[in-house]
Amino acid sequence: MKKRVVLAFSGGLDTSFCAKYLAEEKNLEVYTAVANTGGFSEKELEEIEKKAYKLGSVKHVTLDVTNTYYEKCIRYMIFGNVLRGNTYPISVSSERVFQAIAIIEYAKQVEAEYVAHGSTGAGNDQVRFDLTFDVLAPDIKILTPTRDLTLTREYEINYLKERGVEEDWVKMEYSINQGLWGTSIGGKETLTSDQTLPEEAYPSQLTKEGEGEVAVTFEKGELKAVDGEEFANPVDAIRKLEEIGSAWAVGRDMHIGDTIIGIKGRVGFEAAAPLMLIKAHQMLEKHTLTKWQQYWKEQLGNWYGMFLHESQYLDPVMRDLEKFLESNQRNVSGTVTIKLRPYNFQLIGVDSEKDLMKSDFGEYGEMNKAWTADDVKGFTKIMGVQMKIYNSVNKEF
Repeated sequence: MKKRVVLAFSGGLDTSFCAKYLAEEKNLEVYTAVANTGGFSEKELEEIEKKAYKLGSVKHVTLDVTNTYYEKCIRYMIFGNVLRGNTYPISVSSERVFQAIAIIEYAKQVEAEYVAHGSTGAGNDQVRFDLTFDVLAPDIKILTPTRDLTLTREYEINYLKERGVEEDWVKMEYSINQGLWGTSIGGKETLTSDQTLPEEAYPSQLTKEGEGEVAVTFEKGELKAVDGEEFANPVDAIRKLEEIGSAWAVGRDMHIGDTIIGIKGRVGFEAAAPLMLIKAHQMLEKHTLTKWQQYWKEQLGNWYGMFLHESQYLDPVMRDLEKFLESNQRNVSGTVTIKLRPYNFQLIGVDSEKDLMKSDFGEYGEMNKAWTADDVKGFTKIMGVQMKIYNSVNKEF
């Protein structure tokens, strides 16, 4: 009997090549599985299934991990205002581990001897998939044809063409990864330092003009309503906000960062809902958290995002960080208004019962109500004592 391999399959060029190659060149019984993290519609999932069978898959399944991905990861990225390089909401970085977990669990269910993915040898995803597979199922061998053969996209396209596979090859020149937390786009322009993606490379296109507004409501740090419409499931709220924001083509950018393996990497992305949510959430925190809550949350939020990117999600320290981030959000409730324009957005203001500006202590730059002028004079004098001592001894100024 043929040995069985479970292939993490998205329907893109790399995994399409892997499906054909593993079936024909390696003579394996190929099971394909797409782990959906919220980026595919029902129609798209149907098309992926059809493609899998055309490429030689013996059995294809869809593993929906969208809600798990939100509950165990996205909510903490919102709590932590996670933006890698102050730019990228680590859309792909964060979802890969949940896809890998789903794939390896399915491989164990069907008693596969092998598990495979289509990652290249020059990116981060190879580490994320390999590490997760190896930690959770060390007895299942990992196959990576695209990486092992050091293939180019042009080679893969020609390989499939020669075997009668018909696709929109122009579209497949771009590597597009869609998920609930954004879409990443790679292509020939992202391999350079001076070019940007063309308009047509983005899955969403601008359909709005002029100006608009949207209001997002948080409860203990989680998105609960969009323009007053409440959602029982935050996943649905995120989808609604993405629908609104993508029509204005907001949330587009290029991310340049350091990869896990040590080289520089560049990727385009669109993430309307993630960027609006993180920026709105951050503004709400400025109104509802104390100075030191904000300070330490920023430090630990950065660490949480870095560990996610570096494929450390399974380390128990992540559960410890999540406990802190969740506790930190107990007063982060309120509504933030956002102004929308083509390709950009602006935060307008905050309405919250927990707003620390709404106190009787004072109005910044205007009036002090809870202390006297002499109180401030004494406070300032004492605060300067240590600097006076140092400067009187060292006379550096």
